[in-house]
Amino acid sequence: MAFSNQPQPLSPERKECIDKIIASYGGLTSKMLEILLDVQDTAEGKYISEATAHYVAEQLQVKITQVYDVITFFSSLHDAPRAQFPIQVCSSIVCKVNDSDGLMEHLQSLLGVGLNEPTADGKYIIEEVPCFGACDVAPAIRVNGVVYGKITSKDKLAEIINSLR
Repeated sequence: MAFSNQPQPLSPERKECIDKIIASYGGLTSKMLEILLDVQDTAEGKYISEATAHYVAEQLQVKITQVYDVITFFSSLHDAPRAQFPIQVCSSIVCKVNDSDGLMEHLQSLLGVGLNEPTADGKYIIEEVPCFGACDVAPAIRVNGVVYGKITSKDKLAEIINSLR
């Protein structure tokens, strides 16, 4: 991520929202991951903008590089706008044994895009992520925080995608 000297300013409403999130965690820098996840969830585009990252750093009294270290380390955080429905495919060994690769192929075929490519309408993007804790229902996908498991057929996958529209 390239830093600009002057990120776009945040609206007073956005600052208030971020301030409430930070306050809910006692303003603790040790809760930066949780703060950033909540801030991201409330953002249009479901990502941490440069201005937001700077504001969080300022409010937590840390260097901007510390905020970006967290954003770039965790796959659940993003520094660019995301599709309306990011579809995350678990790549853990449990899901792989239960054919998450086949699930990925079916998903790409169904949506007509490759990995990390948004659909033309910007509604969907397919992402491969490490384990998100759904081993008991492998193979699984996660869409906007909701886990869908035991996806063992193309029909079930199509049904899930159609329910998102």
